[in-house]
Amino acid sequence: MTRVIIAGFLSRKLRATLTGVAIALGVALMAGTYILTDTIDSTFSGIFSTATKGVSVTITPHQPLGTDAQALAGTISAATLGRAEAVPGVAKAAGQVQTQVTLLDASGRRLGSHNFSLATSIVPAPFSATTAVVGHKPTAADQVAIDQATAQAQHLHVGDVIEVAGAAPARRYTIVGIVRFGGSASAGASLALLTLPEAQRVADEPGAFDAIDVEAASGVSPGALAARLRAALPATLTVRTGAEQAAQDTSDLEQQLSPLRTFLLIFAYVALFVGAFIIFNTFAITVAQRTREFGLLRTLGATRGQLLRSVLAEGLLLGLLGSLLGLLAGLLVAPGLEALFKGVFGASLPTTGTVVEARTVLVSLLAGTLVTVASALIPAVRATRVPPVAALREGLPAETTSRGARSRRAVIARRVGVAVVFLVGIGRLASGSVGLGAVFIVLAIVYAVQLRRNGSMNWVSPAVALLGRLLGGLVAWRGVIGRLARDNAIRQPGRTAVTAAALMIGLALVTFAAILAAGLKTSINNAVDSSFAGNLIIENAQTTTGAGIPTSIPAAVRAVPGVRSVTAIAFTEAKVAGVSGNSSVTAVDPVTFPQVYRIDWVQGSDATLASLGNSGAVLTSAFAKSQHLRVGQRLAVTTQTGAHLSLAVRGIVKDNARLLTDLTIDIALARSAFAQRTDALDFVTYAPGADNASVQPAVDRLLAARYPQTQSRTAAQFKADEASQVNGLLTFVYVLLTLSIVVSLFGIVNTLVLSIYERRRELGLLRAIGTSRRQVRELIRYESIITALIGGVLGIALGIVIALISSASLASSGFVLSVPVGTLAVLLVLAALAGVLAAVWPGRRAARVDVLDALATE
Repeated sequence: MTRVIIAGFLSRKLRATLTGVAIALGVALMAGTYILTDTIDSTFSGIFSTATKGVSVTITPHQPLGTDAQALAGTISAATLGRAEAVPGVAKAAGQVQTQVTLLDASGRRLGSHNFSLATSIVPAPFSATTAVVGHKPTAADQVAIDQATAQAQHLHVGDVIEVAGAAPARRYTIVGIVRFGGSASAGASLALLTLPEAQRVADEPGAFDAIDVEAASGVSPGALAARLRAALPATLTVRTGAEQAAQDTSDLEQQLSPLRTFLLIFAYVALFVGAFIIFNTFAITVAQRTREFGLLRTLGATRGQLLRSVLAEGLLLGLLGSLLGLLAGLLVAPGLEALFKGVFGASLPTTGTVVEARTVLVSLLAGTLVTVASALIPAVRATRVPPVAALREGLPAETTSRGARSRRAVIARRVGVAVVFLVGIGRLASGSVGLGAVFIVLAIVYAVQLRRNGSMNWVSPAVALLGRLLGGLVAWRGVIGRLARDNAIRQPGRTAVTAAALMIGLALVTFAAILAAGLKTSINNAVDSSFAGNLIIENAQTTTGAGIPTSIPAAVRAVPGVRSVTAIAFTEAKVAGVSGNSSVTAVDPVTFPQVYRIDWVQGSDATLASLGNSGAVLTSAFAKSQHLRVGQRLAVTTQTGAHLSLAVRGIVKDNARLLTDLTIDIALARSAFAQRTDALDFVTYAPGADNASVQPAVDRLLAARYPQTQSRTAAQFKADEASQVNGLLTFVYVLLTLSIVVSLFGIVNTLVLSIYERRRELGLLRAIGTSRRQVRELIRYESIITALIGGVLGIALGIVIALISSASLASSGFVLSVPVGTLAVLLVLAALAGVLAAVWPGRRAARVDVLDALATE
């Protein structure tokens, strides 16, 4: 039987190749995702190890909100450094500062404008991980050294002038050195080395440090010294050995990369899910085509179990080979994903070498193989139902069904099953589980198709046939060939539906993404129009990095002629007792904020903000409702600096613009108890009689001179920028979903090629009565277009349904549903073009069918 399996597999090389490619594409994205993220992990692990190589112990501020908090922790005072130096066993201790900045050249051009840039203070040996390869490290306040990778990429040399903009006003520095980080030209980000006092100024941390590095005296182990330091220093500080700190930093990075990995893997699962339909359809067709072969095997004594194992063995072999091919392709996909991030978002992901973990190999091979075997299971079971007498039948018989499948009780059970799965999908969509809900709905549709193929339902065939006839009208004008194509496409509605289902999934997700993006842009526009009452918005130009803007901007901008008021908005986090996870906090100026923002009060008024002080907070209605909070209650709040506050609930607001988050506090409290050193936004209003034509250019000149990392935007410009960011994310999603659509095209090709084998005599007869090769190619092309359009129509309809149900759960957050009709029309046209593309090669094969050989009788 083994020889029969191998011989059968090798005799169908074309089918195996087409199906294997569908498996490989899904596995390639999965493997590429793991390879890329593992390579980034490995790169940063090396960076962290290098950074702590000469460090015995590291002292950092305690993070009461957890390492995944977005808010910055507090700082360490100079007095603490003195206490650490006095601990027995300390040979040397040094404080350091590191802060996110924007780097610009002498002309104001951003250096690596989308890269993550850091300014860090120089530290003495043995703590320094940098080595000057050209020039020297800075010794004066107006000097800087930069990393070699940035110098090479931006063509910078010693003597050039660059600008560094952080939490303080920007300042120019002369490059006096180019450094390497350990043995690498890059530290994973653009790096600017400054003297300690200057780094403290840039970070707006005068006399403070972000961390203290400690060297142990001879004979003192890092672990023993860490224990002594813990006993001598406040509990608000975290003390780790250098090795422990490197491990912690690596662990934190892995947690930060986890959402990215999950996001990319979702698209790999989608591609594999689509591939499963192709595998299923391929095995279903080939089992039907091999009915006589299976009947002959049964006549020769093969048992049903042997037939089942033979088909599953083919699936296993096909899955292993396809998965292995996908794993190898993943080595090419990983740098492709990196290039995609850089092209769409401008973000360079630091990678050195290529890391292929054993987990990557195991998961990729298992996923592809299991999907293939599972998809081949039902066709394998059908193969066991072929009776020995089938060996005597002429032609290619229809699929075999059992009597049980046609019993009334079984019909009712199957229909109820389809309804239950479909309703579960609707329920999951309504609850916000979009992916899981979509999977259930698709499974219900496909299962309904299969029930029709088994004779259990009677609505799928007419539905597909009707859709096929309507769409077939698009090609019927081509005469007999067009009508033949229409009839052939709906000859086996079940097969057509399953083939179209693969394309349907991809287009449904594309449709859903397009509607979600359109709704998001509409929601942002409505929120800005309804809530923003100012004239300008000042923000960091590098919005993708999450960097803040200096707190000194409002005072500077108020001095510009024509400006009436400037109010700062900051975002941070806090831990609220009794609430799981961290809660988002917005900090505003109680006096000026109501002048530029329309607040929708549920309880309270604009005057409520003035009463916040150091002990009050305003909650959003969603947060108050979820936590059962009312005006007058008090909240126990812990900040990222470890401060414990008791805040009274003074008011409740409804804010669809999402500017006011869970808690809103006075910005003065954010500066003191939360150590908030930067702002997120500044809102500007003009004085009476001032216009944008005169005020905005003056504001821009000020920002360019002192705060070049920022930009001013009118409401219209801000909405355009937000739309651009949404479009960038949408493009990224489109590119990833393209893979599943490509997989579905292989499904159409595969089905057409297999159907050509079934219809060799039919095609030969058409050629014999005068049909030209060109007309045969047209016939196959039109069949492919109809199948693709069926998938396109069903996919767009399903995507709209998913979007409608999902948007209902987002309505309370201010989401406004918007259907981009033009985009959906383009998708339908692209589906037809995909059908044309998929039919090119099968059409040529069909046109080359030998007439005499096809008409010969066995």
